[in-house]
Amino acid sequence: MLTLEDLFVVVPVWGLVIVLSWFLSRYLLTVFTGGKSRLDRIFSPVEGFIYRLAGVDAAKKMGWKEYFLSLLYLNAGQAVVAFFILMFQQSLPLNPMHYHGMSWSLALNTALSFSSNTNLQHYNGETALSYLSQMSAIQFLQFTSAATGLATGVAVIRGFAGKAKTIGNFYFDYVRALTRVLLPLAFIATIVLIAMGVPQSLGGYSYEPTLQKDAYEWIYRGPIASLVSIMQLGTNGGGYFGANSAYPLQNPSQLSDLFEIGLMMFIPTSLLFLFGRMVGSNREGRTLFLAAYAIYGIDLLIAFLPHFSIGRGVEVRFGAAASVFWTVTTTAFTTGSVNASLSAFNPVVILTAFFGMLIQAVPGGIGTGAMYLLMYVIVTIFLVGLMAGRTPEYLGFKIEGQDVKLAVASFLTHPIIILIPTVLAFAVGAERGAGLSADSIGFTKVFYEFTSAAANNGSDFLGSAANTVFFNVSTGIVMWLGRFLPMLFMLAIADGVATRKRGYGQGLKTGSMSFVIVLIVSIFILTVLTFFPFLVLGPILQFLQGFRTSFGV
Repeated sequence: MLTLEDLFVVVPVWGLVIVLSWFLSRYLLTVFTGGKSRLDRIFSPVEGFIYRLAGVDAAKKMGWKEYFLSLLYLNAGQAVVAFFILMFQQSLPLNPMHYHGMSWSLALNTALSFSSNTNLQHYNGETALSYLSQMSAIQFLQFTSAATGLATGVAVIRGFAGKAKTIGNFYFDYVRALTRVLLPLAFIATIVLIAMGVPQSLGGYSYEPTLQKDAYEWIYRGPIASLVSIMQLGTNGGGYFGANSAYPLQNPSQLSDLFEIGLMMFIPTSLLFLFGRMVGSNREGRTLFLAAYAIYGIDLLIAFLPHFSIGRGVEVRFGAAASVFWTVTTTAFTTGSVNASLSAFNPVVILTAFFGMLIQAVPGGIGTGAMYLLMYVIVTIFLVGLMAGRTPEYLGFKIEGQDVKLAVASFLTHPIIILIPTVLAFAVGAERGAGLSADSIGFTKVFYEFTSAAANNGSDFLGSAANTVFFNVSTGIVMWLGRFLPMLFMLAIADGVATRKRGYGQGLKTGSMSFVIVLIVSIFILTVLTFFPFLVLGPILQFLQGFRTSFGV
């Protein structure tokens, strides 16, 4: 049950993140609207050089097709480079441990995973990747995929705001996301993490004596702090170690644990406030914020309902409450990092983790969370408009049939790319290759694997056990479809409404508390109705079986 001690873990982190995110949103408004800043003298020459080197015109207005193809081609090219680095790392420098290259299917999965901001790991990084691979394939893609998500989220918000009459220019948004947002914030976070005890080194691993007589073990060190900063800040989630942030060198203390949780929440929360600033109505931004955080809060309350104790798979350094808080947060913000084994949790906690990944907007990942919230807003306004007999309107423009079709297509992408591969995995017996049985536990783990991949979350039960051709290829495809198809649909909607005539008529008052409640209910109903049968076969059945065993029912 939720205790006063648990609240002392949650409330201060929430409060600090919300306040800092409010101030960050002011800075983001200047960055992405091209406002004048004292930092221009530092960043403008660097950005100008990048534009000239790439041969792009950052001032050109793009339609949704050009914007989408620009980001797709760039991410595809980066994934190809990462694929070859991972395949042939044994022939490349900065490999003091002389690790071999990955198999083609694992290299493909890893390149698609990190380029899609998913960071699903079917390998243990400390025993599989060279320093060059960790920095040039893993960390590099964590920056670029986060910048792509941030740029896309801003473009969608810009289109809905309608003031610029365009969704903008991808290269302008992408480069500024890197130079003015992610790199500076990650640098600051890296310094803080180093001060907290997270290593940052290229000195190679060392073989050190332990407290036991004549016993030694490897001490894994490397560019860890710089990876942890962007993995959390960019809602990436992929860790330097196979154990992720349950590993002491990646997450040394309770203070670093809370700091890393705060990093996950920081930019996605600020984008909810940025929406209000860009559309010129703080009420509209408040609507998105309250809806997202209300569902996030409900998930936390449900997750804290069972009684927890520190047992196998839960880090004693953090305790049960902090581990539950982390798990709900990492799935609500679709980050995917973990500080405890998912197998250690009550099925109720896993159920709330599913909710976070199935909804993807509580508040969701960097850029994409705000994008998904706007998708739910369109669907909700359309449904309420049908019931009330009113023309659906939002922010002064009429929602047309094409907008609703695209929003529904974006929504339906998620269940299609989750449910079909899950059924297929059991149809071909792929679960046996990962050491699973076809019971409720095995079903939950496979269902979670594809849900995590589709939500670009990356947390999973299987880890390196899923290093099979089937899971590597299938989750790789799911990760890219789950990443880029919704972007395509939402950019098309935003581009369509950017130039639409606006005039405030008799539409819903979307800045009111009543609409917040309607939006929350709508999101829950849509998600539960879509995925309920599969949830019953997985975590709900596990919970009922555990309940029956405990009480002899």
